[in-house]
Amino acid sequence: MKFKIGDKVLIKDSVVRGIVAKLLKNKVFVLDDDGFELPYDESQLILVNIEQSKLSRYSDINNKMLRQKENLVEGAKRSVKKSKQEKYGVVMEVDLHIEKLVKSKSGMSNTDILNKQLDTANHKVNFAIKNRIPKIVFIHGVGEGVLKEELYRLFNRYSLRFEEASYQRYGLGATEVSF
Repeated sequence: MKFKIGDKVLIKDSVVRGIVAKLLKNKVFVLDDDGFELPYDESQLILVNIEQSKLSRYSDINNKMLRQKENLVEGAKRSVKKSKQEKYGVVMEVDLHIEKLVKSKSGMSNTDILNKQLDTANHKVNFAIKNRIPKIVFIHGVGEGVLKEELYRLFNRYSLRFEEASYQRYGLGATEVSF
């Protein structure tokens, strides 16, 4: 038998494709895209190593050099994604709304709430410095601006660069910090 469980297969003279689910003496059971398990003879099946949609771009789909080219193209696509991530960097988002920080704010005074938010911000700044995270966006909301002013004092103590975060993404109540 040339097939094993988990192989991707196409059915000759059909648009059906699927994965080998079971192997019996003279039948191969294929789980198709619709979730049906159907029996076929081995002679009716074609083993698929590379997706047909990728190979159909070429006239000779069994050409070894074309398969190597396909693998090179796939590798190049992956490396482009990595370089974009490196280019833009990792951005950590921290929502400082008190509802996101504690289960219940009942019994907390405004001072307690502000202290909890500032402690969280301080902890996240230290975490980002330690783990070399290049940017943090603190979502603080608009409100009266008390939390925002206290955050700016915290950032100045660390000599950090900060600015309003993207209005399109966060609205008015967010600050982006760069390390």
